[in-house]
Amino acid sequence: MIQGGTNLRVPSGFEPGSRGPQTTTTMVKKQKKKRSEQADNNNIISFDLIFGAQEGGKTFCYTLLPTVIRPDEVVLCSGPTVKAQNLDELHSLQVKKSAPNTPRGGLTPKGGLTPRSEEEVQRQQLESISSSLASLTRERGPQVVKGDPTKKRDTPKAVYEPPRFNVSDSALKFTHVLYNLSPAELYEQALKSEKGSYITSTGALATLSGAKTGRSPKDKRVVLEETSKDDLWWGKGSPNIEMDEETFLVNRERAVDYLNSLEKVFVNDQFLNWDPENQIKVRIISARAYHSLFMYNMCIRPTPEELEDFGTPDFTIYNAGQFPCNRYTHYMTSSTSIDINLKRKEMVILGTQYAGEMKKGLFSLMHYLMPKRGILSLHSGCNVGKGGDVALFFGLSGTGKTTLSTDHNRYLIGDDEHCWSENGVSNIEGGCYAKCIDLSREKEPDIWNAIKFGTVVENVVFDEHSREIDYEDRSVTENTRAAYPIEFIPNAKIPCVGPHPKNIILLACDAFGVLPPVSKLTLAQTMYHFISGYTAVVAGTVDGVKEPTSTFSACFGAAFIMMHPTKYAAMLADKMKSHGATAWLVNTGWSGGSYGVGSRMKLSYTRKIIDAIHDGSLLKAEYVTTPIFNLQVPKAVEGVPSEILQPQNSWKDKQAYDNTLRKLAGLFQKNFQSFADYKVGGDSNLTQEILAAGPILQ
Repeated sequence: MIQGGTNLRVPSGFEPGSRGPQTTTTMVKKQKKKRSEQADNNNIISFDLIFGAQEGGKTFCYTLLPTVIRPDEVVLCSGPTVKAQNLDELHSLQVKKSAPNTPRGGLTPKGGLTPRSEEEVQRQQLESISSSLASLTRERGPQVVKGDPTKKRDTPKAVYEPPRFNVSDSALKFTHVLYNLSPAELYEQALKSEKGSYITSTGALATLSGAKTGRSPKDKRVVLEETSKDDLWWGKGSPNIEMDEETFLVNRERAVDYLNSLEKVFVNDQFLNWDPENQIKVRIISARAYHSLFMYNMCIRPTPEELEDFGTPDFTIYNAGQFPCNRYTHYMTSSTSIDINLKRKEMVILGTQYAGEMKKGLFSLMHYLMPKRGILSLHSGCNVGKGGDVALFFGLSGTGKTTLSTDHNRYLIGDDEHCWSENGVSNIEGGCYAKCIDLSREKEPDIWNAIKFGTVVENVVFDEHSREIDYEDRSVTENTRAAYPIEFIPNAKIPCVGPHPKNIILLACDAFGVLPPVSKLTLAQTMYHFISGYTAVVAGTVDGVKEPTSTFSACFGAAFIMMHPTKYAAMLADKMKSHGATAWLVNTGWSGGSYGVGSRMKLSYTRKIIDAIHDGSLLKAEYVTTPIFNLQVPKAVEGVPSEILQPQNSWKDKQAYDNTLRKLAGLFQKNFQSFADYKVGGDSNLTQEILAAGPILQ
C-alpha cells in the first residue's frame, strides 16, 4: 500500500470492492454506482489503478499499484500521481514518436507518396542502409538494427538480416543504426560518447574536429573514369587530382569495414537543392554524433512523409574520418584521403574529422551534376528584396560577402551555395556555416543570435565554469565555425528559392587600393572577372611582409569546381543575357593608397553602393571609363564621397598609383594565362572576347 500518509476513512460515495478510474485525476465526491468486485467477506477492496477523491478540502489517494487494502488503511496523498508501475514505464511516458523536418512551405519532391505500414517502411530503410554498407568483396551488407545499443527497450527493435552466402566474424555481429536523429538525441550521443563535447552557455554544442581544423585540398582525389573524365577539368590549376578506380575501392572497403566494426553508426538521409524538380537525395554514414548533427543542419531536412518514401539515395558519403588511409596505397600522400567517385556516386573520407569536408564534397558533386542538367551551380550568397529582386554575391574570404548579403531590409535565400535554373535561383543547403573568429553581437547580430540550441560550434574555446565562448581565442585554430539551420536567421526566406537574379555583385577586397569602389561590367568583363576570382590580402606581420598579396580563385571557389572555369562563366553570361541581369564589381578594400598608406573602405559607403544597386538608381548614373582596366565607374553615388569613386583622385602620389595599377594588371594577366588557350564551349572567338575584356597594358 501507499506509504507516507495518515490513515483515513473511505469517503462516502465510494463503495467497497469498486474499481478505480482508468486515468489519473482528482474527483469531486459524487454519489455514483460503480461496478462491484467483492474480494471477500471482510470488505477487502481491490484496486488496479489510481483512484482519487476529495472530501473536506483534502485529496484521498486509494492506491498506485495493483494491491488490496482495507478501507481503514486508505492514506492521504499530496496530489495526482502517475499511471506507471515501475521507473522504466514512467520513463517511457516522457517520449513520443517524431521526425526531424525543415519548414517546406508547400515544396515537396516530385513523385507521389505511397502509404505503407511502419514495419514495411523500417524494413526497407534498413535494407537500403545495409546495402550502402555492403562490402564489395563479400557482396552483402551487415546485419543492421535500429536504435541505441545502450538503451533498454521493451519493444523489439527493427532488424534487417541480409541473406548469408558465407560466414565471417563481421557477419555475425549487428551494427546499430541511429537513423535521422534529432538535435536533442544527437546532443545526448555526443555528450555520452565523444570527448570534447560540451553544451555552451547559449545552448550550442561545442565539439572538436581532431587534428585537422580545416579542409585538406591536397588530399582530395577524383576517380578518373570513362563516364566523367571528358567533362572534368584536369591539369594545371585544377583542384581535381586524379586517382584510379581500384584505389578508390580499396579506400572504400577500408572505410566500410571500419564503420561496420563499430557498435553503432549514424545515418542521415537528406536533400540538396530547394528546387523540388532538381533535388538530390544524399545519405551520410558517419561514426560521430558531431558529424551527424553538422549534416542535419547543413542539408535540407526531410519531412516524415518524405523520409518514408526516401528510397535509394542519389549519392552516399562514407565518413570514416577517425580511421586513417593506408599510406602504402597508390596515390596516398598522407594518412588523409577524401575521394569522390562520380560513376559510383560515392564519397569516402579517411583520416580527417573536419566536418567541412562533407559539405564541400557535396558542393563539388553539385558542380558536376547541375551543369550537366543545364543548371549553373554558384559559390555565392543570395538575397531577395520585398519586391522580388534577387541579388547574387560572389567573394572570397574577407571580402564582406556574408556581411553584405545579410541585410535586414531583404530576405536571405542562402549564404554560400546556390543553383540558377530555368525556375530561378535556389539554395543548395538547409543551413549556414559561419566563421566565428572575432565574432561580436554588434558586427554580426544574426550569426551571434543563431548560436543556440541545435547549433554546432567547432573548435571554439570557452570558460570552464560559465561555458561562455571566447570568440577571440585562437588556441585551437583560427578557423572556428558555427553550423546552424537557415531558419535560425530571422529574415530567411523559406522555402529558399527566388526568381531570376537582377544583379550580380562580384566582391574584391583590393589591398592594392587601385580598383574603384564600384563599376558596372559588360558581359565579357563579367566572365573575365568571374573566372579570375580576385581579391588581395595583407600578409601576416610575423615574417615582416607588409605588401599586399594577390589571390585568384576561379569562379570565386576554385577548390570546389569540377569543370573548367570557362564552362561556368559562359553559363553565367548566357543566363544574365537571357534574364537581363547586370553585373557589378565592388571593391571593399583600400582607398587612397595601398595597405599601410591608404585606408579601408568604410562599410557605410559600401552599403550605400549596394543599396543603390538594389534600388536601380545606379543604372541611371553617368559613367566614366578608368585606364587600363577599362571599367565603367559612376560619377556620383548618393551618400558616397565623389572623390573616392575615381581611385586616382584619392591617391596623393599619382605616380605610385599608376605603378601599382600596372602591377595589379600584370598579376591579372599572368593568372589568366592558364585559361587563354581554352575554347569556351568550343568557340575560340568567345575566348578572345573574354581576354579582350581584361586589363590592357600599352
